[in-house]
Amino acid sequence: MEIASSSTEVVEIFEWACRKALSWAHTGGTIGPVNVDETRPGGTGTGVYLPSYWAGYAHRSGFYARDFVHQLTGAHLLGLDEANLTMLKCFAASATPEHGHYPVWAFNFDGSYLAIDYRGPDRFVREIPAVFELVEAGETAYRWTGDSVYVDDPVLHAFYRNTTGPFAATARGTGGGIFDGVATYNELSGEPLAEAGDAMAARYAAYLAMAGLGHDSFAGEAAELKRHFNQVWTGTGSGKDMIRGYTVDGRGVTGWGGENSVFMPLKGLIDAGSRNESYLDFVDAQGRAENVEALTYLPDVFFRHGRPDTAWKWMREIFAARNLPHVAGGLNGDYPEVPFTLVSQVVTGMLGVRPDAPRGTVEIHSTLPAEVDWLKVSGIPVGRGHISVRCEHDATTLVNMSADVTYTWDGVPIRPGERRTSDSPGPAPYGG
Repeated sequence: MEIASSSTEVVEIFEWACRKALSWAHTGGTIGPVNVDETRPGGTGTGVYLPSYWAGYAHRSGFYARDFVHQLTGAHLLGLDEANLTMLKCFAASATPEHGHYPVWAFNFDGSYLAIDYRGPDRFVREIPAVFELVEAGETAYRWTGDSVYVDDPVLHAFYRNTTGPFAATARGTGGGIFDGVATYNELSGEPLAEAGDAMAARYAAYLAMAGLGHDSFAGEAAELKRHFNQVWTGTGSGKDMIRGYTVDGRGVTGWGGENSVFMPLKGLIDAGSRNESYLDFVDAQGRAENVEALTYLPDVFFRHGRPDTAWKWMREIFAARNLPHVAGGLNGDYPEVPFTLVSQVVTGMLGVRPDAPRGTVEIHSTLPAEVDWLKVSGIPVGRGHISVRCEHDATTLVNMSADVTYTWDGVPIRPGERRTSDSPGPAPYGG
């Protein structure tokens, strides 16, 4: 992809993020160490790497479920579709009955389990939101690539059905540590949660994803979960007083919960209206985190809800912190989730590109920050072809760069080599 913009800052961030993200990728057949971590810097041997990329700490030799799902769109945009599919299938295949239909939390680049997070079939890291997010990741990859393998592959299909069926019916946090199974991505709170806002939100998104993968009945499941969440689960409070989790003894918890607060608007689970807007204000005010990983979600939250200036503020803050020390060692900019998400946030956030490659359609709902007059990214991969999108505050131009693919935009076919400009659809939040 190539970028141009009235903002040299956007260009600098995007070009840095593309270079940095690609530096974390492996081609299949690479020979490298396995089971590298802070206690074993030399690892336990070597393996033949799968097509893959770092998704997790740079001082560990593997990829993690939580990081992978958030990096998948950026990876697609950078041409890493083979790695995305390979990594997703690793997680899906590991969600066996022996593992309680939980996928293994982390893999070495050769596809073996990363030892620091896996001690045995009943003793490995388990965080409920990641299980549901892996289903959403499959549907996201399907929309971007149009590859029917994400629908037809028996391993992926079984994982989707088990996760949104038997697993969803029984998934509860134990109130213990991450090796016991936790309800939230927030590993630092110490709250003994049985249910958490991020798990609820991820489950809702997984149901919507199932509908997008052709299982229409899940649209009704998603609607019912959203109704229950808004009318019962969250109580009657707003902002900091809204319930965002329940302990194992049934007590509702409010206030700031890190990821279990952020994910509720991130996935669009809160009904549109004053309660949603109040919670967005709360997230913006409380969103600081010691670990930069938690910050990488914030631009996505605010782009989703039509607040591009707030999203841009957080992108700039994340980029500005790239040379600061990371809490686990190294620099923030060396945490792979940082560059991968900045790439996707420019394309899906600022430009607002929303593909449906299986149907050959593209939606564009640009949400440019006020200080960015125009932005163009060319070479965006959608299905078997590529597009160029230029957005201003009052107009959008799409160019079909493909040789043999026709896209439909706003109901109008755009054939290979054609361009079309229209009044910008403007902000069209799809959450809430």
